[in-house]
Amino acid sequence: MKEIKPAETHIVPHLKDSIRLSDYAKGIFELIPTRKGMKKAIDKGYVFVNGEKSSTARYISTGDKIELMLPETFKKGYERTIDVVYEDDDFAVVNKPAGLLSNGNSFKTLENTLAFNLKKSKQKDALFYPQVAHRLDYPTSGLIIVSKTRAMNVALKQLFKTTLIKKTYHAITVGEMKITSGKIDKEIDGKPSTSHFKVITAVPSNKYQFINLVKLEPVTGRRHQLRIHLASLGFPILGDRNYGSPEHWDMKRGLYLAATSISFKHPFTQEDMQFTIEIPKKFKKLIKV
Repeated sequence: MKEIKPAETHIVPHLKDSIRLSDYAKGIFELIPTRKGMKKAIDKGYVFVNGEKSSTARYISTGDKIELMLPETFKKGYERTIDVVYEDDDFAVVNKPAGLLSNGNSFKTLENTLAFNLKKSKQKDALFYPQVAHRLDYPTSGLIIVSKTRAMNVALKQLFKTTLIKKTYHAITVGEMKITSGKIDKEIDGKPSTSHFKVITAVPSNKYQFINLVKLEPVTGRRHQLRIHLASLGFPILGDRNYGSPEHWDMKRGLYLAATSISFKHPFTQEDMQFTIEIPKKFKKLIKV
C-alpha cells in the first residue's frame, strides 16, 4: 500500500469478552462511521490492530490499539469554491449552494469541498477532514455549521439534539396567504413537528397569481419539515418538486428555500454566536425587499 498515513487511533476500553473486529469497529472512527464502510476499509488493509494489518475475523480485547491508515488518495476532495461566512480553529459556518448534497457517498458534496475552502485547525484534536454538523436538503441553499475538531463535533451533535440552536429560513410560496403569521403544528412520520411563519411581503404574479416572501423558524428539525408544513397550509414553496404542483416547478431556478440565519451559544466559551446572510439573488428577482 502506497503512501499510508495514520488518520485515527482507537484504544479498546474494558471488554468483558473478546469480540470480532467487524462487530466492534462500527462507529469508532469518525472518517468511516458505518459498518459497511468499516468492512471495506478492513478488507482493503486500512485497519491495523497493535501494528498489524487485520481481517474482519480478528478478535480484539481490552487495551488493543486500532489504527485507521489511509492512503493519500483515499479522499481527494471536490475542488469547488464555497462561501465561508465565519471560521476559527474549532468550527466554521459556510453557505451551501443549492443543488449540492451536504454529505454522503457521492463525490460532489459540500463536505468534500471543505478541505479546499477551510484552514487546517491547529488544535490537537483537529479532524482529518472537517465535517458538517447538520444537513440541508439538496435543493436548499444556506448556512451550515462545520466541525473542525473532534471535541466541537461531539459538542455540536449534542447541541443539535436540543432546541438551543435557532435557525431562520426564507422561502417564496405560491398562493395568497391571508393569514400572515402563525404556528404550524403537524406531525411528520408520526413525530411532533412545529414551525413558525411570518409573511414579509406578498405580491401579485402573472404566472402564479400570488407569491409571498415568508420568514420561517422551525422549532423541531424533521426531514423536509418546512416544505411539508407550508404545503399543508396550501401554499407550497415555489419550485418544490416533492410537495408542490408541476405548474409551480422551475427547472432552471430550483427550490426557493434558503437557510439565512443561525444562532447558538458557543459550546466551550458560552459566547452568543449569530450568523446571517442575505436572501439569494433569485429571490430578489421575483420580490423586491
